[in-house]
Amino acid sequence: MKFSTLLPILSLLFGLSLAHPPARSKHHIKPAYFVLAGDSTTAVQASGGGGWGNGFLNHTLWPPASGKNLGHNGATTVSFRAGGDWANAIDLVQNHTDDYEVFVTIQFGHNDQKAKANISLSEYAMNLGVFVDDVRAAGGTPILVTPLTRRSFSGDPPRIVESLSNETLATMEVAEAKHARFIDLNSASTEYCNAIGPDACHVYNLEDGGDVEKLSGSDNTHLNVWGSVVFGRMISDLMTAKYWDIRLWTKPNATLTWEIEHGIAA
Repeated sequence: MKFSTLLPILSLLFGLSLAHPPARSKHHIKPAYFVLAGDSTTAVQASGGGGWGNGFLNHTLWPPASGKNLGHNGATTVSFRAGGDWANAIDLVQNHTDDYEVFVTIQFGHNDQKAKANISLSEYAMNLGVFVDDVRAAGGTPILVTPLTRRSFSGDPPRIVESLSNETLATMEVAEAKHARFIDLNSASTEYCNAIGPDACHVYNLEDGGDVEKLSGSDNTHLNVWGSVVFGRMISDLMTAKYWDIRLWTKPNATLTWEIEHGIAA
């Protein structure tokens, strides 16, 4: 068979191999389990909160990979520990390491930066570093996530108001100092929102009062159900682009990935 004839066949087989977790790998590598730690931009859709977490867990993983969304409305790097959420996260890590490869995503910043939180940028960074150490000590793999952009625009043409730049930089600096995994959700979400513009972005808004099923609302920070799917896919794509062991348990969505990559409103 000529190589020119063989090449399309090899390409097809390679594509099929990426569509499902390799059978041999499933028998030799533990499935992934994700513990999602963060504020309301990670949390389940509800009144006053809603993030990418459920969209990621429910739409991007091959079974038996799974996880738990511990995102907490109003959480800071201080309150998440003080209120017991972090202890729950560490318990989940310790209870799943026998059967799973446990990953803990850590995304804060929206509330830490508010004056009423009284948390300095250096304290924010220190708290993230301790989270990383705790996850490793419990047997898991931490993944620092820079904060999801707020979908507020200004100027002509309208551009995202980049209100989380300091927290984004601090998160990446902690990852570098700790030699920890990280993904830059802030830059990716800012770039995508700038590409599709305000009207398309606001389709992802949580409706005031927590009407999570409405197509759009006036909340430029939190995500409705469809927004969770879109930005959950963005999270998945950012992780799989860097980490092969996560790619192994990721269910692709070629259409949504292409739209995000090319700045087309999904």
